[in-house]
Amino acid sequence: MTSLAPIRKIYFGIADRHQMFRLFDRHAGRPDRWQDDDGALYAGEWFEIAQAQHDYMLEILPPLCMRGEMFAMREFLTGSITSVFYTLGINGVQRYFHAYCDLFDPRSVHDMRDAIVERERRPVKAMTRDERIEHIWSTTLDDYRGYAGADFRSQHRGKRTVIVYGKPGARFELLESLTDQQVSEKLPVHLRHLPLPEAA
Repeated sequence: MTSLAPIRKIYFGIADRHQMFRLFDRHAGRPDRWQDDDGALYAGEWFEIAQAQHDYMLEILPPLCMRGEMFAMREFLTGSITSVFYTLGINGVQRYFHAYCDLFDPRSVHDMRDAIVERERRPVKAMTRDERIEHIWSTTLDDYRGYAGADFRSQHRGKRTVIVYGKPGARFELLESLTDQQVSEKLPVHLRHLPLPEAA
């Protein structure tokens, strides 16, 4: 993966079938869709799924390629970016993951696998601020998230926004600029008190 597309976990927990399909294209509402190469939006994203979702995707179409613990989808999302599904043994448990890899880089599927294993082998559950932000974006309904428009400064237009409640009322704010308190309020209760990795 390039520095433009860092490997990143975008959902905390095991996505069910409905959530999996939402996560496949969580950038669908972006402005000027299809007018630019949006590969960097997707390349490097990954999340966990259940075995049923993994097996369902394997049966949809013959995969582009299969190698041991992974298979890649034949249909590309954009450019050389496609879905790659992994079956990985982590801490003695078989788990399943979806990731977007850039097949132009022959190391991408291996780098992704290594990053997932390294992230999920941590002995204490923790979430970085970036993971919290990505989880919020992934779980917020389309009516409550969007992209900065004319009412934002020009340097922020096109950036992701979410609705925030407070005085004087509800308003859209930049996702990246949420305070720690706002981030906590937007996370599900069971995730709010997880430590940052530095404190784990």
